[in-house]
Amino acid sequence: MNSYYIGLDIHKRSISYCIKSAGGQIWAEGKFTANRSELLRTQGQWPRPWNAGMEATIFSGWIHDVLKECGQQVRVGDPNMMRAIAASKKKSDQLDSRKIADLLRADLFPDVYVACPQVRELRQTLRYRNLLVREIVRFKNRACGMLMEAGIGYERERVHRQGYWERLMEELVADQMPSSWIDLLRLNRNTIQQLQQLEGRLVESLVKHPRLAERVTRLDTIPGIGPLTALTWALEIDDPKRFANVRRAVSYCGLCSGQRQSGDRTGRGPLSKQRNKHLQTMLVEAAKKGARRDAKLNEIYEREKARGNPNQATIAVARRLVAYLLACDRENRSFLPEQAAETAAA
Repeated sequence: MNSYYIGLDIHKRSISYCIKSAGGQIWAEGKFTANRSELLRTQGQWPRPWNAGMEATIFSGWIHDVLKECGQQVRVGDPNMMRAIAASKKKSDQLDSRKIADLLRADLFPDVYVACPQVRELRQTLRYRNLLVREIVRFKNRACGMLMEAGIGYERERVHRQGYWERLMEELVADQMPSSWIDLLRLNRNTIQQLQQLEGRLVESLVKHPRLAERVTRLDTIPGIGPLTALTWALEIDDPKRFANVRRAVSYCGLCSGQRQSGDRTGRGPLSKQRNKHLQTMLVEAAKKGARRDAKLNEIYEREKARGNPNQATIAVARRLVAYLLACDRENRSFLPEQAAETAAA
């Protein structure tokens, strides 16, 4: 039975679609409002069997889930690989949906991995926690800025500790600082405490989640890997078996540079921007800690640092951590130092 190919061009308020037969003839095309009821009503009019494809956007998740429940094939494409749409001389919603349908017909559609709804829900919680941390840093910086603007000296390492902050506020009152400034500083401090409490509750709920608890405990045994890094790996990677080897995992984490080759010339640039930025940030920070706490990681760091670039040394340690994480996650086991692993194998 011939299949129909449906290209979906998704926007915030509308979805354009084009249905093509295997031979390339347009069977139908149109546009409808981007909501669940309209999507279900419209897909009920499509000929079956159909194969739908769309570009990955922040709106793709719910559309993928709704269409997947219809029992047909639904695919999500990598925007960076679908450059035929953005590079066209003429660009419209109708033309974009047609080109997506053609990519499906020609079997040139660049699929991306789509996690299950539960994992995406937990991932959203973790990313919201990261947002809270950024806001906490902003409020802390603002408090320090106000103190410097008023000419108040403070100890940078202790300024955000509760006891030191309370003594500092007492000194400001004694120095007859304007009450409006003191009120703003107290408001700033209360906001920081509230955000920290919320951030702590979110992390605790993720660590204790039945889907993640055992996995995070295993990954936490790796040197330099803490609960937050383990959570980030588990939720951003989801299924470790989707990577054929360590190199692909390293590339996904943004720990390698892009390659440029032309004729006999081959060059490498800075770290590629095509990466999972959440994993990249956490792994770089974990590498800095791991190099100080583990002898093997410190050996890698010192060897690379001797070549003259400390940043490259940190990246090398981060790559080794990816190898550790991938191995432990694939085999569902805790981390074993290399000497212990050799002894166990013998």
